[in-house]
Amino acid sequence: MRKLYIRTFGCQMNEYDSDRMADVLGADEALARTDRPEEADIILFNTCSVREKAQERVFHDLGRVRRLKAEKPGLIIGVGGCVASQEGEAIVRRAPYVDVVFGPQTLHRLPQLIARRRESGRPQVDVSFPEIEKFDALPQTGAESASAFVSIMEGCSKYCTYCVVPYTRGEEVSRPLDDVLAEIAHLAARGVKEVTLLGQNVNAWRGELARGGGETGDFAFLLECVHGVPGIERIRYTTSHPREMTSRLIDAYARLPKLVPQLHLPVQSGSDRVLAAMKRGYTVLEFKSIVRKLRAVRPDLSLTSDFIVGFPGETAADFDKTMALIDEIGFDGSFSFVYSARPGTPAAEFDDPVPQTVKLAWLARLQQRIDEQARAVSAAMVGTTQRILVEGVAKKNADELCGRTENNRVVNFPAPSVHRERLIGQFIDVTIAAALPHSLRGEIVMRES
Repeated sequence: MRKLYIRTFGCQMNEYDSDRMADVLGADEALARTDRPEEADIILFNTCSVREKAQERVFHDLGRVRRLKAEKPGLIIGVGGCVASQEGEAIVRRAPYVDVVFGPQTLHRLPQLIARRRESGRPQVDVSFPEIEKFDALPQTGAESASAFVSIMEGCSKYCTYCVVPYTRGEEVSRPLDDVLAEIAHLAARGVKEVTLLGQNVNAWRGELARGGGETGDFAFLLECVHGVPGIERIRYTTSHPREMTSRLIDAYARLPKLVPQLHLPVQSGSDRVLAAMKRGYTVLEFKSIVRKLRAVRPDLSLTSDFIVGFPGETAADFDKTMALIDEIGFDGSFSFVYSARPGTPAAEFDDPVPQTVKLAWLARLQQRIDEQARAVSAAMVGTTQRILVEGVAKKNADELCGRTENNRVVNFPAPSVHRERLIGQFIDVTIAAALPHSLRGEIVMRES
């Protein structure tokens, strides 16, 4: 059997896309996934252009597999994702041993691109934006665990000044409601109990209720429909945008118990001046109002966020406002980065007088404070009973199992060997016994039955 190696960079959308690459290639020919590129017959790099280092790392890794091409002339090397969409033909010019270049919207054409490469002997590049075609062409997903990702939309229409996503993934395009529900029902029939809905701006979903019907629904309506799918017991989504946190969506947290009390809501900065320069479309007061309304209907809501530190023109006073917002809101985790200019974005042309050493010092302060808040949340969970979805054997101890709480904490716990297989994929109650830096320790709540 031929073997496939995929290296994934970036966000959960890319993780999802990598799995779909394997699905579409597996439907065309028998392939086994491998973690060793030297064993592979097809090597794919699914790239991210959000961070400068991630983009350069792709070319570094391409250079490392170049020798494999010399040793195995039939080896196919492909570059997909956002760097591919942004660079296109330039990738082949820089690395002429690359066989196929494809964007996020054309991954479903991989078998045809590879076939044309083999027939013609010339590299194939397709970074077009055929919108919904990808979802129509992909084979049905399998169900390897009780939790699954479901992509409900592509692209972004917000055009924040620092972000390349609208240029690499295109404008927002929503999948029709019936397509999304059919995929989720298919997964539920195969034992999936938790779904995470994915999109660059997932809560901006505005899909047709039926393909070609014209009538559309909003994201709150989609959540209501997913809530009603038999077998689905827990619903997550990422990544959301504050501008799309409508009153109907906030109300969904009061009405839909399967919707977890955990939300990733990127704020990026606590300074109105910086938010305006970023073109985020909301103020700090508006963000705090959204959080206040959410916690009014879900007092136990756990909130994580994104922060960009050292945006062009940011001052120490601006950064202090971000720290003040963190103290006021109480975040349970974050993805935080020093600003990195991306070619082709408006912010790349802004004056950036802040020294890198200052930016790194700010980032360290921010991350330390967020970590302190997250540790406090974990400590407060000790002694409580949590409902977790058991995902499998713990990474560091084969005699233990692990699962996730509603607020996305990993819990490791001992389980008698006679029960382990039966518990995987099930919801159980555990008592939290200890809070560790990156996980929790738990004990199964035993009941007579």
